[in-house]
Amino acid sequence: MAENTEAAPKASTANDEFAKLSWRERISYGAGDLAQNLIFGTVGSMLLFYLTTVYGISAAVGATIFLIVRWVNVFWDPWVGAFVDKHGFKSGKYRPYLIYGGIPLTIMAALLFLPIEAVRGNVFYAFIAYLATALIYSFVNIPYGALNASLTRDNDEISTLTTVRMTEANIGNLLVYTFLPLFVQMASPNPQSKDIGFFGIHMNLGDYTSPKAGKAYFLVMAIYMIIGFIMLMCTYFGIKERVLPTQKESDSVKYSDLWVEFKQNKPLQVLGFFFLIGFTFMFFGNTVWPFYMQYNIGHSEWMASINLIGSIPGIFLVFLWPIIRKKIGKRQFFYAFLTLFIIGTLVIWVWSMPAFKDSTALGYTGRFLQQWGITAATGYMWSLVPEVVSYGEYKSKKRVAGIINAIMGLFFKIGLALGGIIPGYINAFFKFDGTKTAQSAGALSGIQWSMIWLPIIMALVAMWVMSRYTLTDEDVKKMNEELEADRHAAQAQD
Repeated sequence: MAENTEAAPKASTANDEFAKLSWRERISYGAGDLAQNLIFGTVGSMLLFYLTTVYGISAAVGATIFLIVRWVNVFWDPWVGAFVDKHGFKSGKYRPYLIYGGIPLTIMAALLFLPIEAVRGNVFYAFIAYLATALIYSFVNIPYGALNASLTRDNDEISTLTTVRMTEANIGNLLVYTFLPLFVQMASPNPQSKDIGFFGIHMNLGDYTSPKAGKAYFLVMAIYMIIGFIMLMCTYFGIKERVLPTQKESDSVKYSDLWVEFKQNKPLQVLGFFFLIGFTFMFFGNTVWPFYMQYNIGHSEWMASINLIGSIPGIFLVFLWPIIRKKIGKRQFFYAFLTLFIIGTLVIWVWSMPAFKDSTALGYTGRFLQQWGITAATGYMWSLVPEVVSYGEYKSKKRVAGIINAIMGLFFKIGLALGGIIPGYINAFFKFDGTKTAQSAGALSGIQWSMIWLPIIMALVAMWVMSRYTLTDEDVKKMNEELEADRHAAQAQD
């Protein structure tokens, strides 16, 4: 895919490494998060539901497909990270992957929902299509993550960049988790006028669990994929790579560096496990939410309006993140928002009780608090990745942003997979039957465990993990200043 290391771009001058980013560049970079949510976030949010209802395979088989693909990623992503660090293009080191990986990713993600009767229920097709999509995604996601540490070393700029990119990422979440199910229901067969739970608005919504809804999924997904690719191109054309490894550093990269880096980089270990746990319970909620609304609450028509309210913190309150972080500190930031997530999740549990199922107010309140907590905790932790990259460079004298982002991406994807795999197996264990319009008490209990109790337990574990993160802002500033001075001295000698 990439040219040899002779074509890898040289590092910029030291004066550029603490660059102040323009708003155009911040927004352009954040468009990549929006793009990946539109292209791959749709897979994480709807694929298991689609496979076990419309596509017609069992919950256990669907979960097994997720499991196998993620195990492949365990070995694939480290290789991709080392490959990206070692190679480059004449047009850039990380940016070109957004084009060369983005085109096939867009096509394959849409083909996951191919509405052809000949492949419906075909486990082999579902597995191969998902495997290909996941492998290609690594060649977009890992270089994109590496770009975050390549724009600037300035910690305040990275903090601001994180708030911008997470705002755009959450706009993508809004389009995926709020409007995607609504659009699919609007395009599904047998439409009926239903109150969507938002100021008495009624809409014609079809049955998106029907085998005949396949065309509706494919149409909506294809549109999302195209918009997502356009956003990737906004990132490609709108940013500049500044903090890059030297040619000597690129040449010295070995695939074994991943294990060496993970072993000696303690902050990376802590953040990696936090990523794993955080994204596991985040994707628990994303995967189970359609099931919970459809069966435990019994108001799938409210899903869009409830999610619309839940999306408010992730779009309009993100600007508070750096302010809160400066007031209470890094670790306390995560403690506070994970606690908020737990409170919101408990409200969602109360909402499922028979006496409260028809209360949209409880749904709005619970989802708002739950999403505010989870989007802040799992969003702001991306701002810690560049400082972990700098720490690794400080310790090993080798800047391997691709490898570190491969490690983070690996934890992210394992979390994403577990968030889809475990609920699938729980559904199978509790005898969930996607062909039935009403589920047994046991099946409803299984959905509740996936939506409520396991995420709460994991949030508590995540707090403990973050308590082990000891890298301070003062440490980061000192490291970056020394690294800049060392690079400037090396360039002067050359």
